[in-house]
Amino acid sequence: MNMLASHAQLRASFLRWSLFLVPLCVLLGFVSGQIGPGADSAWFQALEKPSIFPEPKWFAIVWSILFVMIGLSVALVAAAWGARGRKVALWVFAVHFALTLAWTPTFFAAQQITAALVIIGLIVLTLLAVIALFWKVRRAAALLLLPYLAWVCFAALLNYQFLRLNPEADGAGGGDAIERVRIGN
Repeated sequence: MNMLASHAQLRASFLRWSLFLVPLCVLLGFVSGQIGPGADSAWFQALEKPSIFPEPKWFAIVWSILFVMIGLSVALVAAAWGARGRKVALWVFAVHFALTLAWTPTFFAAQQITAALVIIGLIVLTLLAVIALFWKVRRAAALLLLPYLAWVCFAALLNYQFLRLNPEADGAGGGDAIERVRIGN
């Protein structure tokens, strides 16, 4: 017998990984989005918005769908026990996902538009590597990441345009800070 696992075992493994990874990806994405004041901050509201900036409601909708697709993609690879390149693909994904989670706090909480642009550039590059590595393990996993790649490229363009339109706002950090004055001793 040449198979490492039966089709039923592979499906069961994928289901178990999906039940763990999909909620984890959605949860981590949500937590990352909650760090800092976000799009409701006075700093962000004061920024000149690019003409291609969509209504804010679309970000939550699109990211929710993408995080589910990302979780399913990673579950396909994680369930591919014995596949050549599986561990490397998962490690590269972990680095990539950490960068993805770092973008929102960098842009919104730290108000570092240039640093966020560097991070999103790294996100695109590492995502291309992840897609190539996932393709070698499970092609369906790589294909699930293509809408994510398209959205991240669009987000990179938005990030660049925010920087171009608002160079003085880059690194403003603490625009919503409270100033405390001590009187007396």
